[in-house]
Amino acid sequence: MRAMWKGSVSFGLVSIPIQLYAATENKNVSLRQVHEADGGRIQYKRFCTVDGQEVPYAEIAKGYELPDGEMVVLTDADMADLPLPTQRMIDVLEFVPMESIDPIQFDKTYYLEPQKNAVKPYVVLRDALQKASHVAIAKVAVRQRESLAVLRVHDDVLVMTTMLWPDEVRTPDFPFLHEDLPQVRAQEITMAGSLIDSLSEPVFEAEKYSDSYREALESMIEAKVAGNETAKPGPVAAKADVVDLMSALQASVNAAKKSRKPAPARKPAVRKASGKSEAEPKTAKKPAASRARRSPKSA
Repeated sequence: MRAMWKGSVSFGLVSIPIQLYAATENKNVSLRQVHEADGGRIQYKRFCTVDGQEVPYAEIAKGYELPDGEMVVLTDADMADLPLPTQRMIDVLEFVPMESIDPIQFDKTYYLEPQKNAVKPYVVLRDALQKASHVAIAKVAVRQRESLAVLRVHDDVLVMTTMLWPDEVRTPDFPFLHEDLPQVRAQEITMAGSLIDSLSEPVFEAEKYSDSYREALESMIEAKVAGNETAKPGPVAAKADVVDLMSALQASVNAAKKSRKPAPARKPAVRKASGKSEAEPKTAKKPAASRARRSPKSA
């Protein structure tokens, strides 16, 4: 794992320097968009809708679109001027029972590793959280976005889970909630409870479950590899500016003319009595330059 953020945990008057690591990873099989006919990769370019030019990444800024379509451009300098006191600090605000937080607010999870000379205060906070059976509510800014967060203990390591803000959780408003609900019989509730009891386990063991879709996809890929059902894309064609296509074609024609040797002089044909020549020359093949004119796509 690579540290993606460095800062400190502010715990009262105690500051604990830490490094932040992503605690989870995506195990989905990575698939690319390709041309079905030959397996060539599909590429995307960033173009400006105003001047039609390709925009390098260094010139891309952020923008906020107004209701009338006007755009407010925000540069990196503008973003740097925003007040963000939690940019390098996990600021602990309070401690609450874990049961008081609805999991719908959880976002992403990170491991916290103590930096050098910070192991002791790190262990103090870790053990205090375990003893109190509480979690810490904090504020933190990661990637220029401030979030609420939960600090808790997992496998003897402090773990931080960022949370959605209250106004980011949608309120369910479905039609059936405003309608008269159907009558449910007591026997149906009892039967549903029996089903829950029959499928209940004392603890959740994630290890006994697996991603059957990913396993099937990997098996399919392995079978295609074993059966040599793979596409080997040809060499990537040289990039050419569409605006200069005619110039590129003309340059190709000129180069072909220079490299072509002049045809040898023909001997005069000897006529027979019938008036036909003794040996009629075969029709010469068209030079490469002429073929190039007919198929600009190949150029």
